[in-house]
Amino acid sequence: MSLDLHDVTVEYRSGDDPLLILDRFTETFAAKQVTAIVGPSGSGKSTLLGVCGILRRPDTGTVALDGSDVTGLSVREGDRLRREHIGYVFQSGNLFPGLTVLDQVVAMGVIAGQRAAKVRPRAAELLDEVGMAGHLKTRPEHLSGGQRQRVAIARAMIHRPSLLLVDEPTAAVDRSQAGQIVALINRVTAEFGCVTVVATHDPEVVAAADRVLPLVAQ
Repeated sequence: MSLDLHDVTVEYRSGDDPLLILDRFTETFAAKQVTAIVGPSGSGKSTLLGVCGILRRPDTGTVALDGSDVTGLSVREGDRLRREHIGYVFQSGNLFPGLTVLDQVVAMGVIAGQRAAKVRPRAAELLDEVGMAGHLKTRPEHLSGGQRQRVAIARAMIHRPSLLLVDEPTAAVDRSQAGQIVALINRVTAEFGCVTVVATHDPEVVAAADRVLPLVAQ
């Protein structure tokens, strides 16, 4: 599995003037490798994650997953690709309100097209792997920031994604738990063999990454 971006340009309109976010960006991201995307606010980290995850079509250039150009997919094709092959971890966990820890992961499996009864044992297994086996019936409001991120990582991995996109994974986590989250991201990347791209400001995340890709505000 690989993710290839070639000559990707993204512009936003601010009044009458275009704001260049990514300028002919070209990069290859490999499997079993964590790439940390770093740079100041406005340098395009979140935009780059959106392009990688087929959430934002570039103005020019191409995006290829495992050698297949996915730049021009229809909305329906893009939705299916994300459900089946891409996992997301947001900086706040972004868990579903009202659902227990176990049901958080099961729900994502159902969204990906799996039957709830079939996915439930796998969800419990994943939560055990991320250290959350003792909280299966707990709801998000009773979890710490680090625990919410662990659930979010398990939820992102339920459909065995080829590509894992992570946005500021330690931003809402106590420093005492940040190292555990970083280690967990590296471990699931190696075990699942996925391409992992992490947008971060955290030096601890950067230090643990396999490679670091700096972006500069245009």
